[in-house]
Amino acid sequence: MALPASRHPATGSIACDLLVVGGGINGAGIARDAAGRGLSVVLCDKDDLAAHTSSASTKLIHGGLRYLEHYEFGLVRKALTEREVLLRAAPHIMWPLRFVMPHDRGQRPAWMIRVGLFLYDHLARRALLPGSATIDLRRHVAGKPLKKTFTRGFVYSDGWVDDARLVVLNAMDAAEKGATILTRTECLSVQRGDNAWQATLGGIAGDITQVRARCVVNATGPWASQFLENAAHQPSRKSVRLVKGSHIVVRKMFDHAHAYIFQHPDGRIIFAIPYEQDFTLIGTTDIDYTGKAEQVAIDAAEIDYLCTLSNRYFNDPISPADVVWSYSGVRPLLEDACADASAVTRDYQLDFDTAHAPMLSVFGGKITTFRKLAEEAVDLIAAHFGNAAGAWTDRACLPGGDLFGPAPENRSVLEFGAYCAGLQARYDWLPASLVARYARAYGTRVHVLLQGCTARADLGDEIAPGLFAVEVDYLRCHEWARTAADILWRRSKLGLHVPKGTAATLDAWIASH
Repeated sequence: MALPASRHPATGSIACDLLVVGGGINGAGIARDAAGRGLSVVLCDKDDLAAHTSSASTKLIHGGLRYLEHYEFGLVRKALTEREVLLRAAPHIMWPLRFVMPHDRGQRPAWMIRVGLFLYDHLARRALLPGSATIDLRRHVAGKPLKKTFTRGFVYSDGWVDDARLVVLNAMDAAEKGATILTRTECLSVQRGDNAWQATLGGIAGDITQVRARCVVNATGPWASQFLENAAHQPSRKSVRLVKGSHIVVRKMFDHAHAYIFQHPDGRIIFAIPYEQDFTLIGTTDIDYTGKAEQVAIDAAEIDYLCTLSNRYFNDPISPADVVWSYSGVRPLLEDACADASAVTRDYQLDFDTAHAPMLSVFGGKITTFRKLAEEAVDLIAAHFGNAAGAWTDRACLPGGDLFGPAPENRSVLEFGAYCAGLQARYDWLPASLVARYARAYGTRVHVLLQGCTARADLGDEIAPGLFAVEVDYLRCHEWARTAADILWRRSKLGLHVPKGTAATLDAWIASH
């Protein structure tokens, strides 16, 4: 049975079934799944949602083609299955993407790569994504930006995702199902009793909230072991290996919609991906990291590495001076004693400690398998609580994803252009570029954003080009945005498009309203 959530404002206390610590993709996914099964949930994060690892990915929903080299067939099959489940659930923030792999004489023989791609095509059922093929780069559109030495290549399918928005949509769905979402609220300590945990949460304004929870979920990612030792005062039963992944963004390097996957002679790979209409995203590095996870940043050697590998393939060279933005994240990978950081498993393990009040800790994982991870986590917790509600997220849309009805549909992925056209017809007083951005960011929730608006004047102040007060108000009210950084770099990537100084202007506007 679920314990009805109760809040006592006078004492700053909350009682719930589940306290989820960590507002990244795994924490938000678990909160959503649990709330949908009728459990009362509180989620807290010391920063913004997706403030760290979950907004610093390569933005891919993918099976992990290179994991086949390490014989991780189970992980690849699980991830391949999840690709299409996720695409149908959130077709506005995810879409299919074709990847081109130029063949280099120093790589494996072409026949061996074809075998790998055949496995990739057939390890899981596909309804949305076309299969792989061999291509002639002298004739294919993707060959034009490449050096003439690359004449043959391969093309295969995976998916793109706005990673930070995926986290926010999971948190929104959790909240709409009754969860309490507390951003910028740190879990200072948890004390275990026989039947419940007593947690102390601290907000940035110094306010303290006491939470009594029947179960605690440690979804703190890079801080998983640290949370156990410092907040719960117990040793970690698993080891996390921190691996830094860095990316650079440069001005658009090609005009087609394909992405590239390049392999370095040392065996590492990078992607070059169309990004935000005007840019190309290049990454990632894989470097063992020993510093503080919240202080991770790209270094000059990584920028040089990414530029050098890009220049090995593209006609037009890039240098560090061409980098317009960069970001780094720390991946909390499950330690498997592998010497090569790029070969460490991306699979996950759930450690469910049921001694007295239970605690579930999440170790490892990748963004593509977050939904399955959350489902398995809540299966364990629900069974312990005697909650009979079954898994449900594989058949549900995320907020805004219900383009053609409440259930996930292939049509929503395949006919997104038709949805955008209908949206433009309804809001014909808005510029097409703004409608397209709203459609991709908000899906059907654009009608909530634009509620009561019938003319451009109704959008309110234009705080920056294309950013109106009505959108900022929506993000503050519905998506826990508090600062310019939240809005310009996590709820959107407008930070790449607006003039310098916009962050200060936006923060001042927020403060005055």
